[in-house]
Amino acid sequence: MPDLVLLNGPPASGKSTLAVRLIESRPLALDLDIDVIRGLLGGWLDDPSAAGLAARALALQMARTHLRAGHDVFVPQFIGRVEFVEQLEALAADVGARFVEIALVLDRAEAIEAFQRRRSAPEEQSHLDAAALVDRSDVADPVGELYDRYEELLESRSHVHRVPVRPDDIDATVAAIEVLLS
Repeated sequence: MPDLVLLNGPPASGKSTLAVRLIESRPLALDLDIDVIRGLLGGWLDDPSAAGLAARALALQMARTHLRAGHDVFVPQFIGRVEFVEQLEALAADVGARFVEIALVLDRAEAIEAFQRRRSAPEEQSHLDAAALVDRSDVADPVGELYDRYEELLESRSHVHRVPVRPDDIDATVAAIEVLLS
């Protein structure tokens, strides 16, 4: 039975880095980074909300295809509203996959600081894209607001697996997730 693994967490919590590490030991596992898919859409920054919904719809179809082929799918994505989580959960049930919902945990101040560190030294296009979205926000503390929305979501998801993020020890975080997946 393949796994559909949601790696949810605040911005800059290490979701994408963890997904890359986790698929290394799983032949043909898919790192389905929705932010990358969104970035492939022309003019996405002009309407990021519509682009995000389109990227999620594409990701669901990609995940369906890959899970039906018997392969694991990892979705490293900040999710602050339950709808997409429920869509992923329904997809897993529909194709006979195990759905594993993982919440990366770090405190609000650490999350904001991690985002600022990544913003000052971006390593990937998705880091630049995230900074562009924050710059366009009309909210005083956009990263803090995203963190708060994430925490609210987690309050409604009692069965989520919470994994503390250890930014100074990625191996420990990977190992904790591997235990959940075994």
